[in-house]
Amino acid sequence: MSPILLSLVIIWAGLLFGGFVFGKPQPGRQGHMPMWTRLASSLTLVVAGWVWAAAAWNNAAGSFARLIAVGMTFGFLGDLFMAKLLPVSPHMLWGISAFGLGHVAYIAALLGLGDARGLNAAGPRLAAWLAWLIIGASAWYLVVFRGQRPTVLHWAALPYALLLASTAGFAAGLALQHGAFLPLAVGAALFLISDLILAARLFAGRAFPLIDDIIWLTYGPGQMLIVYSIGAGLGAPR
Repeated sequence: MSPILLSLVIIWAGLLFGGFVFGKPQPGRQGHMPMWTRLASSLTLVVAGWVWAAAAWNNAAGSFARLIAVGMTFGFLGDLFMAKLLPVSPHMLWGISAFGLGHVAYIAALLGLGDARGLNAAGPRLAAWLAWLIIGASAWYLVVFRGQRPTVLHWAALPYALLLASTAGFAAGLALQHGAFLPLAVGAALFLISDLILAARLFAGRAFPLIDDIIWLTYGPGQMLIVYSIGAGLGAPR
């Protein structure tokens, strides 16, 4: 890892965890992290993603790196929508759309790398994908749908949950074939867990102390592990 990428992950950690440790209760939120530290940590990962992509531009895994950077960029755009910093409405639907496009890029990256590097065995790839689809659909039913009067947003959350579960599934499929991708699989799972906690708060009104910080303390590390998995992609067997 280059000194620039190492510096960026240190800055990211300082912003995310520093905001949690040193922040004060925020008005209208159940958490301590100021908005600026949360968004700045996400922007730092966008920069890191494109630094990785530039470093890998002529590498066989260059396409993987660029797609991961694109996915993280859409993730940051989703953060801006969810923070209601962009003049659109409804913010949640725009946020879901941005995150969804990011995961389309992630999935394309995972499948493309697997095919290019021979990590595309049907057994582990399909088994992991199916397992995570079941987890995603079950979680959507339990967290978002059950006991609610479904609206368009409730139903829109189902394909979104399956999309995030697909990222986790294909990441797990790579990890089953090459151990270097285990952090990637953990990162994709953390992203899904973060969104399930967020969905419980938004759709079911569930809350607990520091829930908003916990969402970011799962989402942020999840995105970091996904972005920095580019290093594993560069070293995967050809």
